[in-house]
Amino acid sequence: MSTIPHLQLPTADISCSNCAACCCQLEVMLITDTGVPQRFIDTDDWGGEVMRRLDDGWCAALDRDSMRCTIYEVRPLICREFEMGSPECRDERGGMNGIYR
Repeated sequence: MSTIPHLQLPTADISCSNCAACCCQLEVMLITDTGVPQRFIDTDDWGGEVMRRLDDGWCAALDRDSMRCTIYEVRPLICREFEMGSPECRDERGGMNGIYR
């Protein structure tokens, strides 16, 4: 298998524009009101509001062609705080190698 470009980047070169939207497969709880459209909101098993995910596990607000958030300006607080290039971001990026096989 060849190398996966987004996994080979130094921390300084990581950006959302060269990522495979790794964070868009995480469960996102809605803990503040940012204006997320209702069509993207689901209720979890405990009654909490979460971002709706499609059957394949990706966030419903993700544009599959561009791999960009369609509601970026009103994205949930957790999405706003998920720091690009942070250890958590790098862990998620590293876990995406199975998608490219």
